[in-house]
Amino acid sequence: MTPSPAADPTTAASSEHAGAADHFRLLAELGGDIAVRIDLPDCTLRYLSPGFSTLLGADGAALQAVLAGGGAQEALGALGRQLAAGAAGAPGERLVQEVEVRNAHGHPLGLQVITKVVQNDDGGSTLLALLRDLSPQRAHLADQRRFASLLNHEFRTPLATIDGAIQRLEATAHGADEAVRQRYRKIAVAVDRLIAMLDEYLSPDRMAAIGKVRQPNTIVARELLEAGVQQLRAAGREAVVEMDGDENAAALRGEPEGLRLALKVLVDNALLFSPAGTPVGLGVRRSGSGVEFTVRDEGPGVPAQDAAHIFDKGYRGSNAAGLPGSGLGLYMAHSIVDVHGGMLRLGERDGKRGTEFRLWLPAQHMGGQQQLASSPPSSDNRTDH
Repeated sequence: MTPSPAADPTTAASSEHAGAADHFRLLAELGGDIAVRIDLPDCTLRYLSPGFSTLLGADGAALQAVLAGGGAQEALGALGRQLAAGAAGAPGERLVQEVEVRNAHGHPLGLQVITKVVQNDDGGSTLLALLRDLSPQRAHLADQRRFASLLNHEFRTPLATIDGAIQRLEATAHGADEAVRQRYRKIAVAVDRLIAMLDEYLSPDRMAAIGKVRQPNTIVARELLEAGVQQLRAAGREAVVEMDGDENAAALRGEPEGLRLALKVLVDNALLFSPAGTPVGLGVRRSGSGVEFTVRDEGPGVPAQDAAHIFDKGYRGSNAAGLPGSGLGLYMAHSIVDVHGGMLRLGERDGKRGTEFRLWLPAQHMGGQQQLASSPPSSDNRTDH
């Protein structure tokens, strides 16, 4: 590789620094990334992973020409500018950017460029960079958007048919009694809820936003708890909050919107199956290597014959007659929690009135083993019985 990318990266550094450079190169290439090492301040390319030529169809000489200010390499110009920006950064500063380049065939290619300037033992400095091909990630996101769009269409079409039919029935049911009219309204409300969920979670705008910005993968426990408190306040209910120590500051690993949805289902259950005006308890405490949330209400509780089937898909309990629901809420919440490596259980009330859900989620920087109540794997599907 020319002018010197193929040379041994130890040529301009001490053996200790060379070992660190080799380690960096090895880790990068094992992860499928392209490692770049550039001596500063003259921007001499000392190492470039062989994968660079495979990916872009250009060699080290082409990249070196760009680094040296040769303007002929338009395809690599954006990459050269990003590397130059990294070289101008302060020592130890980590910069992450995405750039668009073109390979030797003229096809556009997205790269994530991660740069960091490190000090050498001899007083000089080196720019270390990782180049990451974003094509697989972007293809995966495109597949997600296509799948979401398909689901949106496949669900929305029959829902529109049902919505139109129920509107016609309501308009023509002049002689229907009140019970029939109420059933019509429940169907209409259920359709509206499903359409709203499609708009919130599977809309084209939401899918288009995925991938444009880095999606958060953690949420602080107190933020999740506050979402439940706000939901109760919006419904005109009192929230009785219990927190154990500083566990409300723990960072939970997971997709925030999904975790909020799981907790929302539990709060919906408490609102629907407890007397108006009664408080709902929300709690958070450390439990082993994670955090456990509790949602408690003062309703009649879960019938014994329903407890073992609460999370079954489409299951509606014996106390759900006449109440809105499709039997999918707690099934969905359980699925979300399970995907995040957590657990959702029905707590033991020991003769007390009401129902308690226990939702355990893994947290960052917490050791120890998970500790859960010894209750059987069942829960109250009370919004969706």
